[in-house]
Amino acid sequence: MKRTIFAFATFLLLAIAPTARIGAQAAAGPGAPTYSRDVAPILYRSCTGCHRPGEIGPMSLLSYADVRPWAKAIGTRVTAGTMPPWHADPGVGEFSNDRRLTAAEKDAISQWVASGAPEGDARDLPAAPRYAEGWTIGEPDAVLPMQEDYPIPADGTVAYQYFEVPTHFTEDKWVQAFEVRPGNRAVVHHVIVYSRPPAPAAPPPAAPRSDGQPARRPAPVFTFADDMDIPAGQTGGPELPPAERKPLGPNDRPAPKSLGPSIGAYVPGEGSRIYAPGTATRLVAGSTLVFQMHYTTTGKPATDRTSIGLIFAKERPRTELRGTALINGNLHIPAGASDHRVDAAMTINRDITLWGMLPHTHVRGKRWSYEAKYPDGRTETILSVPKYDFDWQTDYIFKIPIKLPKGTTLHATAWYDNSPGNKSNPDPSKDVWWGDQTWEEMMFTGLTFSVDPAPPPAAAGGL
Repeated sequence: MKRTIFAFATFLLLAIAPTARIGAQAAAGPGAPTYSRDVAPILYRSCTGCHRPGEIGPMSLLSYADVRPWAKAIGTRVTAGTMPPWHADPGVGEFSNDRRLTAAEKDAISQWVASGAPEGDARDLPAAPRYAEGWTIGEPDAVLPMQEDYPIPADGTVAYQYFEVPTHFTEDKWVQAFEVRPGNRAVVHHVIVYSRPPAPAAPPPAAPRSDGQPARRPAPVFTFADDMDIPAGQTGGPELPPAERKPLGPNDRPAPKSLGPSIGAYVPGEGSRIYAPGTATRLVAGSTLVFQMHYTTTGKPATDRTSIGLIFAKERPRTELRGTALINGNLHIPAGASDHRVDAAMTINRDITLWGMLPHTHVRGKRWSYEAKYPDGRTETILSVPKYDFDWQTDYIFKIPIKLPKGTTLHATAWYDNSPGNKSNPDPSKDVWWGDQTWEEMMFTGLTFSVDPAPPPAAAGGL
């Protein structure tokens, strides 16, 4: 199943054909909303990041001439809440990247459409937003592209491909923002960009403890529940026995032995992130970027050269952000199941702050829920996504980052529709297991977190 963001754009274009003139070009009645005064500010703020030339939106919304043919369709989509896309339950949590329009904004657009979509007085029009050409995050400090135009065949299955890109940075960099730009969105399903640091020097021997015993290694930040491992032969799982491995071809770029932490990613609907002031991710001097590329074929030969743009913090941040993933690679979805549940859990072994969560399944995923069970016994739902959409995946950024103390259990639940009623289902007659390809499935959540500073030791003695 080759559903990409462009497939969705094509659907959108067909589904919301340009509006025939809504009557004549009406003059606005007294107090009626106009494009220049009321609608343009909403579109500039909430829509033009995607709806402008060269971006993923299927039409530009930067001018009245752009917007007017689509006025009725815009009103329909806004009223239904399908645009701007946002899939989290509004009753659970608050998010700094919430795309939803307010009730007043929706009402202004609805009244504007009903009154004939008048342009109004051009003197009321605010200045159009200015974008760095080709980038939504602004002009990057560094742009690092793949070093080849990789050929994608017209058909068949393309295994994950890996491309190494040297950075040549002579000092550590702190990444304040990233944006992954596919060279060819039609064939790029997802991208993960890893940063592999140079081989470290041999670490010094650990200092003995004060009681003379050998130093203990610190506990891992997370302990994952049993029976969630990714199966052999899939990305992230153990290797298959040599006799079962598929031989490499001349067009294969296999995974290197080590990848390093993720520094950026792209999925349909989400390819950039601007971190909160005072926070950033670390890019170690001399690191090599490794682009993990998942391609899908479209019936025509194509090429791709994906890039990542980086904006660096001007000084070391107060908080270093890190990433991990909560995965259940042991999923099994029976044929025909319309509401199959899969769970995953992890225990947190140090005090952390959770900044954001990105749920990811393939085309059978239908909804998600996340609960934190705290050491004091409280349970809290921290994110609910009742209508997950493969074509518009979102990294949900908490408006107030969530403190998760040591001993908290984070529990994720995803539901899948493997029935004939799911029009996106490649084959409802087959059981489904974890797999890299889109017609297989995943149960993956990317987490952005920071480790809280250890509290100072209690003062010894007393009065």
